[in-house]
Amino acid sequence: MERFKMPVAVHLLLINDDKILVIKRINTGYCDNMYSLPAGHVEKGENVREAMIRETKEEINIDVSKNLKVVQVMNRKGTDQERIDYFFLAKKWSGDINNNEKNKCALIKWVPIDKLPQNTIPYVKYAIKMFCQKEKFTMFDW
Repeated sequence: MERFKMPVAVHLLLINDDKILVIKRINTGYCDNMYSLPAGHVEKGENVREAMIRETKEEINIDVSKNLKVVQVMNRKGTDQERIDYFFLAKKWSGDINNNEKNKCALIKWVPIDKLPQNTIPYVKYAIKMFCQKEKFTMFDW
């Protein structure tokens, strides 16, 4: 019998003053034209911190390696499978923010953390809300 496995993803809460950086997804086949965070999946042989550093560099061109802190873990039940999501906080970074994936990201913008776009992916919006309430572990859609 094969063991049950869950995909693991990482998400970046990049915060400057009271604003958070969001990205608008396009051409991915998942929640296109909705806002999310810089994020991605953990690859084989990679720990969650390494995955977050890699994804951040790949997507928005900055280095957060010295400033990452796990602030939330979410157990999420999606439409296709159950998942584990790690949410990292960074308030400092090096490099200039740039959209390195224009084929998957329509735009990058700063928004007030308490005024997310209406079309933010629901689990992302919930994670940000729970982060603001200092919740370290959340469950979504169970």
